[in-house]
Amino acid sequence: MIDPEVVTLSRLQFALTALYHFLFVPLTLGLVWILAIMESVYVMTGREVWKRMVQFWGVLFGINFAMGVATGVTMEFQFGMNWAYYSHYVGDVFGTPLAIEGLMAFFLEGTLVGVFFMGWKRLSRHAHLLVTWFLALGTNLSALWILIANAWMQNPVGAKFNPQTMRMEVTSFTDVLFNPVAQAKFVHTVSAGYVIGSMFVLSISAWYLLRGRNVDFARRSMTVAASFGLAAALSVVVLGDESGYAVSENQKMKMAAIEAMWETEPPPASFTLFGIPDVQNRTTHYAMHIPWVMGLIGTRSVDKPILGINNLVEDTKGKIGNGIQAYDAMLTLRKDPNDAQAKSTLAQYDSDMGYALLLKRYVADPRQATPSDIDKAAASTIPNVPVLFWSFRIMVACGFYFIALFAYSFWLASKRRLDNNRWYLRLALYSLPLPWVSTELGWIVAEYGRQPWAIEGILPTALGVSSVSAGQVWTSLSGFVLFYSLLAIVDAVLMLKYARKGPDELGIWPVREITPPLESTVSAH
Repeated sequence: MIDPEVVTLSRLQFALTALYHFLFVPLTLGLVWILAIMESVYVMTGREVWKRMVQFWGVLFGINFAMGVATGVTMEFQFGMNWAYYSHYVGDVFGTPLAIEGLMAFFLEGTLVGVFFMGWKRLSRHAHLLVTWFLALGTNLSALWILIANAWMQNPVGAKFNPQTMRMEVTSFTDVLFNPVAQAKFVHTVSAGYVIGSMFVLSISAWYLLRGRNVDFARRSMTVAASFGLAAALSVVVLGDESGYAVSENQKMKMAAIEAMWETEPPPASFTLFGIPDVQNRTTHYAMHIPWVMGLIGTRSVDKPILGINNLVEDTKGKIGNGIQAYDAMLTLRKDPNDAQAKSTLAQYDSDMGYALLLKRYVADPRQATPSDIDKAAASTIPNVPVLFWSFRIMVACGFYFIALFAYSFWLASKRRLDNNRWYLRLALYSLPLPWVSTELGWIVAEYGRQPWAIEGILPTALGVSSVSAGQVWTSLSGFVLFYSLLAIVDAVLMLKYARKGPDELGIWPVREITPPLESTVSAH
């Protein structure tokens, strides 16, 4: 039988390392494009000030990039450590995009990062700019392959189960590559990274202006961050709508849980702006609805319903029954690969066989399951509704806040008034953590909302773990927590050290300005 403690600890370990790793990835995705924009201005104008800006922000980019690579390597080790059966079951599909991403991250990106830092005196301006733009493209392509792999877990296309090898095998790599979920997830994720990069530059520049340091440098940096950030924040909201549509098409239970929609509403479904989900009674108290919105987002129509949780649970019971037939046919084919009846049955119900595997949490052989076991398995497909409900709403609220902040920043930049508002600069500074909060919440919605599936409809998470003891997982979990805590301390110290020094103390900015701090100027008036 499955050890629930091993499953829980393995999930916790992967969640902690993944969430920590994603602190660095989006900043890399966003900051590298800001470097490319700044260097493009330098090459077009020939003004040394823009080169100095690229060099300073490049230092912080380099620290972040190194941490991202270090945390990414250890995260991938876990597929062999804690998720051995998962790796066996879907490795034929999942391994290819991961291998390509690894090659790009370690060879392409690593080489380009080295040339970026070492090439200032060895390359012409145009050649160095080309390296920076290739670095920007390379980091985004690296993210693409990771998201292709992740999207396949959400929407497993282009693959088929082989009863002889007991594995999922690729039938169409093109379908895997052009998975519609991957496309929506990629553009939404990288846009969120662009927001993080923009907020990073905006907030640190605001800190300089509040202290009257590097004023010209900070103004220019904030102008770039405001412009790029506004475009990115608008893209996140628009492309998030596309992601919502992809979820409603392929992960109906996740969509229903995000909305705490227990019963199917008449189309077009409304959006629940606020409410208190009650899991025990399967209702949402004090719900405030906005008519039509969820129907338009989820179905792109006014006449299609979004199924409620209770209806989806009943549908799952039918899929479990079909899956039991497929499971029985699969075992028959293992003994006699030429059994025509078993082939026909498996071909008819193989898409539901994963639902039969949900029963292995309650009974060793799904064919021996009782109606009570089937009810439990069907109910287990409901994710944690309150967590998804609130995570999604906080994420969306942050998204609209970013649009407002960057729009106001852009307006101030156009009026050359960025350093005239102390309250705005403080707001920009204190907003620094928010993009990370919203991005991590987005991943909680995406991954926690997929439970109990490791591969949606194919492989339950509980079956993917390695044959290890809870003590062994505790040991590796403790090691990872210690290692990542040390990295967090190193990263925080380095980032704070170089951000506090600024381009003037690092010798990048040619003149240390003596403009009085903004607080003093404001108080004097």
